[in-house]
Amino acid sequence: MEMPRLFDGRLKVRHLLLVDALSRQGTVVSAAAELHVTQPAATRSLHEVEDILGVELYERGPRGVTPTVFGEAFTQHARAVLAQLIQAGRHVVELAEADRGTVVVGSHLAGSNILLPRAIAALKRDHPYLTVIVREASPEELLLELEAGRIDLVVGRLTAPSGEGLMRRPLYEESIELTVRAGHPLVGTPGIRFADLVTYPWILPGPQTALRGEVEALFARHGLGLPENRVETTSFLTVRQLLLDTDVVAALPALLVRDDSRLAQLPVPLEAVGHSVGVTASATRTLSPSARAMTRSLEEAAAGMSGAGRPPGAQEPGPDGTGHGGPGERHSPR
Repeated sequence: MEMPRLFDGRLKVRHLLLVDALSRQGTVVSAAAELHVTQPAATRSLHEVEDILGVELYERGPRGVTPTVFGEAFTQHARAVLAQLIQAGRHVVELAEADRGTVVVGSHLAGSNILLPRAIAALKRDHPYLTVIVREASPEELLLELEAGRIDLVVGRLTAPSGEGLMRRPLYEESIELTVRAGHPLVGTPGIRFADLVTYPWILPGPQTALRGEVEALFARHGLGLPENRVETTSFLTVRQLLLDTDVVAALPALLVRDDSRLAQLPVPLEAVGHSVGVTASATRTLSPSARAMTRSLEEAAAGMSGAGRPPGAQEPGPDGTGHGGPGERHSPR
């Protein structure tokens, strides 16, 4: 096939926005609603971009649309272009308004309870007019938002990235502990075995998380299936309240519950279950001044936490934000 003519003036930013929305929403109706356009307008735009490229981007079905191999490839490039445009707009604003910029941070369970609040508080002391926006979601959803440029940094457990062009900066190591309420029947019971826990209700991480896979492997090593009485969530507020109100058992990062006297950790070893907490950023985009300030504050907060410090060999991040001169690691697809 001939090379598509993408610079002849027909391809518009609205086409890129539509492809991004369609790939996430899965239906033309939902994508049109997100973009505040009519369904016929969205359908017409889809036909236009497919005509420009000369391929079919989506398979149409009774329940929506599914990206073809061409759709998946073009969506990735569309998101990269949109991310650069978003970054360009922010850069102009920050140059015009100095430290009155905005940093958008994605967070999941690890790091959201202590590390991130401390870093934000310290950052706001030095930059009171810098706006910090925190978005909570699953690690996979946050990486998608990071890829699309809708967030600047992801703070939490460092797992294998789902795509190339991501840079990970470890901040500290954290163990996973079995957590219950302080008045739980097992608290103070000597000689607790892992098998004793399956008769109690459990809170498990969502199936899309790396921690869930490790917990499942832990049960398998003990020859046990997953508890039938369970709740699956990555919301710490939900986890915390269920722990306080019921006899559930949850596998949680140790620092999440360290300072809460109403919760207790059971002396049951979890072997190799643990993780690095750190920052994930795009290795292909320059961090904004606001994002660099947030990264430095996160590093300082981690270094000041009891039992947590800067990883060996860590350095100040490079001025371009891509990890040159710092501990950031670039990763290719799994």
